[in-house]
Amino acid sequence: MPQPSSWFSSPDDAATRLSASGYLADTATATTAYLAGALEKPLLVEGPAGVGKTELAKAVARVTDAELIRLQCYEGLDEARALYEWNYKKQLLFIQAATVSREATATTGLPQSVQDWESGIFTEEFLLTRPLLTAIRRDQPTVLLVDEVDKTDVEVEGLLLEVLSDFQVTIPELGTVSAVRRPFVVLTSNASRELSEAVKRRCLYLHLDYPDAEREREIVTSQVPDLEERVAGRLVETIGRLRDLELKKAPSIAESVDWARTLVALEIGELDEKAIADTLGVVLKHSSDQEKAVKELRLRS
Repeated sequence: MPQPSSWFSSPDDAATRLSASGYLADTATATTAYLAGALEKPLLVEGPAGVGKTELAKAVARVTDAELIRLQCYEGLDEARALYEWNYKKQLLFIQAATVSREATATTGLPQSVQDWESGIFTEEFLLTRPLLTAIRRDQPTVLLVDEVDKTDVEVEGLLLEVLSDFQVTIPELGTVSAVRRPFVVLTSNASRELSEAVKRRCLYLHLDYPDAEREREIVTSQVPDLEERVAGRLVETIGRLRDLELKKAPSIAESVDWARTLVALEIGELDEKAIADTLGVVLKHSSDQEKAVKELRLRS
């Protein structure tokens, strides 16, 4: 008889609890989130920017009272920033203090109070843990978010393999550190490059895309309940038209919500062409995108 998951008891439980926290998960998302906890496997969430990949990890942390630990990936990320590094300044001060102590002992004939100072610098006292190692060592519920993993160099994926395979990290000077309690791991990718098969093989996979109009309207009205239904419908329709244009950056779900909040703050009760043009900067952050939108949607300022 399989043991119940410590994260969610079922896909329906995941959907209900995530929805209560403000994250409206469809069936595929709720099922995959449940399985990630039940099978203790990392979850790779892929899709365009702004569809709720990062927010899924945050929502899981919220509803399970877990600590969220985030590794933000970027080009040039290395082991020292992802796993751990040694506190070299503190080690140097330690060695200098040991040297002074040894010289004092040799001069005064006092007994040596500390032996083998140099051999003691590679200990826990001098270890600076980074997100991956921190998540591995925690014994409390932890959600580890490896955000935008596709922005790293291919070599960095090798750092993840040991963590994703066995939930352990090997530190040459200290040995292997294994997870006492496996974290709930979410990796996100905007699919700017193909991830290695080795990483994918260790993960469950979920593809998130922009929601359909009805679901996005539900998301917007749940986040901004003061927005009139009629205006919400017009907003979602306009967002859909903007996403159909070839823009540098299509509006995200978060920007849809920001737009809704803007309309409420400005007390705009009718999202006509002028209102759209006046507030377009909330959802489109490139001047070329705004110019294209004004032209293609025939907006008037």
